[in-house]
Amino acid sequence: MKKCTIIYNKKSGKIKPKVMIGTFYDVVEKHGYSLNVITTKKPGDAAEIVKELPDDIDLVIAAGGDGTFDEVINGNMQREKKLLLAQLPLGTTNDIGSMFGLTQNYKRDLEIILKGVKKNIDIIMINGRPFVYVAAFGNYINISFDTPKKWKEIFGRLAYILFGFMGLKDRIRKYNIKYKVNGKVKEGEFSFIFITNSSRIGGVDVDYPDMKLDDNKFEVLLCNLNTKPDILKALIYAKNNGVDNVPGCEYYSTSELELEFDHIPKHSWGLDGEEFKSKTDKYTFTVDKSIEILIPDKNVKKLFLEEDKRD
Repeated sequence: MKKCTIIYNKKSGKIKPKVMIGTFYDVVEKHGYSLNVITTKKPGDAAEIVKELPDDIDLVIAAGGDGTFDEVINGNMQREKKLLLAQLPLGTTNDIGSMFGLTQNYKRDLEIILKGVKKNIDIIMINGRPFVYVAAFGNYINISFDTPKKWKEIFGRLAYILFGFMGLKDRIRKYNIKYKVNGKVKEGEFSFIFITNSSRIGGVDVDYPDMKLDDNKFEVLLCNLNTKPDILKALIYAKNNGVDNVPGCEYYSTSELELEFDHIPKHSWGLDGEEFKSKTDKYTFTVDKSIEILIPDKNVKKLFLEEDKRD
């Protein structure tokens, strides 16, 4: 019998853990797996759990938000033998699960994941640290990781908006950056940086031209937006016209990017909605191809170049 481990963040979602775990066993065992459910207790647990799993596990499912899946990816990257992964979205925003075509009906989602397809997925690395779908830097980026968890439990996505209003008085900071992309060295002043491998960010569908999850590339948006009205105009333009020609922004699709700030930034990057602290002025972004995931076949043709690999 095949073996499945579910790493469960019980702080994600509003279903009682006892009910949730009971459903996990009912659905997974019906699909021919023996199941072990491990509940996380604190941030970082999911990565440590994956690192220590035995090599004979056939499937690891991250049951939680995007941050839980990020931790599972990070733990898997530290293994010599990589394990097959999947994500069951239970969080507030669930960008990754929504992109894959999941519905936030956790029982139905689990069913269609277990009937899904194996796909090799591009994982972006920032200075050797993997992230799944977005690295962001600039004003208001802290909203994703500083919004109180209690707010998110009570208000859901609205919590981010409420917390964001608290920072509207802040001055928009700008950074002098040298960068190398697609073999060309450039320099500019930017207020926002987005490095992504996703068609959905912050609960919003993003129209990247020809974005694929297995093309050995990621998308880069460098923005020089000076005022809050500039930000609003850019968001509206991107929603209506795509992100590749937003006024005040530079767009690139690339397999490697180098950024060098003129000083060590005091503020953190946001990686997959979680805070990433660093003490350097230089960042290199590359692509890793060593991870396989199991996803529903609903959006495979839209998101991938390669043929399916089914069980």
